Amino acid sequence: MTPLPLGRATAATALAGAAVGLGAFAWGSLVERNRFTVRHEVLSILEAGSRPLTILHLSDLHLAPWQTEKQEWVRGLAVYEPDLVVNTGDNIGHVDAHGALEHTLEPFRGVPGVFVNGSNDYYGPLPKNPFAYFGGPSAVTRAPTPLDIGRMEAFFADLGWLDLNNAARAIEIRGSRLELFGVNDAHRGWDRLDRLPGALDDLRENVRWHDDRRGPDPISIGVTHAPYQRVLNSFVNNGADVIFGGHTHGGQVRLPGYGALVTNCDVPRGKVSGLSTWSHARKTAHLEISAGLGTSIYAPVRFDCRPEAVVVTLTA
Repeated sequence: MTPLPLGRATAATALAGAAVGLGAFAWGSLVERNRFTVRHEVLSILEAGSRPLTILHLSDLHLAPWQTEKQEWVRGLAVYEPDLVVNTGDNIGHVDAHGALEHTLEPFRGVPGVFVNGSNDYYGPLPKNPFAYFGGPSAVTRAPTPLDIGRMEAFFADLGWLDLNNAARAIEIRGSRLELFGVNDAHRGWDRLDRLPGALDDLRENVRWHDDRRGPDPISIGVTHAPYQRVLNSFVNNGADVIFGGHTHGGQVRLPGYGALVTNCDVPRGKVSGLSTWSHARKTAHLEISAGLGTSIYAPVRFDCRPEAVVVTLTA
């Protein structure tokens, strides 16, 4: 067979590469970003004889009003009958999405829950070049549209969920005692790590079980939207047994054999999503980072990184 001239061979290679790229983009934007999945994890950290606890971890819905398939899928997660919902922020993806979010989370009314906010709960998304995401942690370049954060937080409170934005709270569920603390969005620098020791001291001094030595030792859970290393280190210093985070989207675009290209913060790429551990100052905590359920409406692509909710079962 007669070989193609060099110029024609180069053009053919370029066309083939473009076709592959377009195919990957089509898959990521039209198919994979809607292939919602549930990841299951088990942590054996409760005291002997304790009943299991089911935690549903929701993160980064970036919900838009027209995303009805996502809304109904999340509503269906109530079938897992969680004992606790942990929401790590960036719920809103459009200025008119509050009604859609309330519809989506209504099945969890009465289920104990905790939440921290991401910046996309305060401000609507801005049009942007989707490839800028791969240049490093995202930055705000112009004034965004404020969202009705008060409406969202009031709805969460009505569901029975506790606000952990730079705060600490305590819950007793199925005989297990949980200390929960968190920070506001560290990606925007809204985390107040200086407040955590005092908040935890107040909690431990005033919690109902303070003088009851017969019960189990509490499990300490840290919650953050963006898992920056300074936050993880502080959580470990403050005694966290488990840390929940989101924000990274699991990298959003992953290459087979390489993994995530970016993390959108300073957490190592190998910990961009999934269950791992985080060690600091000779202490270690379990680290659970969700790849999240959505994307910005201006960067609607996932590749080798399916959107997920996470069911974490705590056992003895």
